[in-house]
Amino acid sequence: MATASPILKIEKLDHFTAALGELLDETAEKGSPEFLNQVGSLLAELIREDDWLPSSSAVPHPQYYQQYCLHRDPQSRFSVVSFVWGPGQATPVHDHTIWGVIGMLRGQEHSQRYVIGSDGVPAPEGALEVLSPGDISIVSAHHGDIHKVINAHHDQVSISIHVYGGDIGTTKRHVFPLEGGPAKDFISGYSTPVPQ
Repeated sequence: MATASPILKIEKLDHFTAALGELLDETAEKGSPEFLNQVGSLLAELIREDDWLPSSSAVPHPQYYQQYCLHRDPQSRFSVVSFVWGPGQATPVHDHTIWGVIGMLRGQEHSQRYVIGSDGVPAPEGALEVLSPGDISIVSAHHGDIHKVINAHHDQVSISIHVYGGDIGTTKRHVFPLEGGPAKDFISGYSTPVPQ
């Protein structure tokens, strides 16, 4: 894992958020496949080198995956988050309700998309997606918004960078129980960065 000075770390993330802000200013159809591919290209450039993520936003928890806020747009148009997965940690089946672009920074994730049956039971849709460093994935109304994510490693931490079309920490979302029945509302909030 490479390291960089704190100033370089800030400059790389600032460059990404400024470029995304400009793209949002210039784009009429936010959330369209073309727009999300452009966001994916910007994110791919950010994660191309693993030398910028602050160590305080890369700390795993022994029981739960962590969701550290790296940036919230002042106009609430987007947020940038580092997801830190301890060995074997996973999400429940859940949605986002806003568009999202995921870039794999360290380790590896498995992502399985789902559709919800009339009885509320989630059914896998499509093949298991394997994300390795540099890979990009999209969640949206067009691409599919419901999935489950798992750290593919049982002996190491994995980290992905997520960009969402709003403040994901305050967005009302849903968990879909595997046994079916009504979806459960939740608001994720953010994990507290660990001082270094």
